[in-house]
Amino acid sequence: MSLFVWLESTVLARSVGESLMFTASLSAVHLLGFTLVMGSALLVNLRLLDVLLPQRTLTEVTRPASRAIALGLAISLATGVLLFSARAISAAENSTFQLKMLLLLAAVVFHFIIQSRVTRRPQSGVLALRMTAVSGLTLWMGLAVTACWYILFE
Repeated sequence: MSLFVWLESTVLARSVGESLMFTASLSAVHLLGFTLVMGSALLVNLRLLDVLLPQRTLTEVTRPASRAIALGLAISLATGVLLFSARAISAAENSTFQLKMLLLLAAVVFHFIIQSRVTRRPQSGVLALRMTAVSGLTLWMGLAVTACWYILFE
């Protein structure tokens, strides 16, 4: 807990917490990064289900979408750390925030390790691709719902 106390006492954290304009700007950029992540993740998983872009190869869709997810994550993490710093103690103790972070970690690991392996293997069958897509969608949508819940009901 002392790390969170220290974090909240930094000049940057106090600047974020004391400025509605700074917090609003960070929140807007955070949302843009999150939108890039979610849109790209949705694209990848719907392609794996053959719902979108069935005429494109998996690599044509997943490679640029994964780069977009990485960019969106970088934006969201940078702004998220700043937003977190202003209320580190209460956020860290919040079970919804903890679930949000757990789902984020699980979705990122799943996408960049498990899903990428399945989509790169030429011998991956339709069932494996579809199961991977459903799992990916479940993780990313769970993250989105949890993030909205945290924003609305924290």
